[in-house]
Amino acid sequence: VQLVESGGGSVQAGGSLRLSCAVSGNPASIRCFAWFRRAPEREREGVASLDTRGGRINYADSVKGRFTISLGDAKNTVYLQMSSMKPEDTAMYYCVADAPDCGLRSALPYTYWGRGTQVTVS
Repeated sequence: VQLVESGGGSVQAGGSLRLSCAVSGNPASIRCFAWFRRAPEREREGVASLDTRGGRINYADSVKGRFTISLGDAKNTVYLQMSSMKPEDTAMYYCVADAPDCGLRSALPYTYWGRGTQVTVS
């Protein structure tokens, strides 16, 4: 399985961006997709996760009500719609896949990682 992110860029505070994660290989086998982010001098943070088995979705408190994670119909693209963006959303965003608990506390359980896409909010 390979993950390739796109859609990052620069946006003004209050604006929106949609990140995409193209999934190749065997996307139907993936149990969980998530987005993590890492800002300079800050710890990596889980942003949103989606359990493909039951549809359960989790969000970090910092993005609830502003970000939406979704899965394309063919299950080969994962989206992160970001709205009402804030400067503190500035980070490298990573698409990750497959963890037993589909959690956001740690990225270590995730098997597959993309290379990331940079988001800058000013």
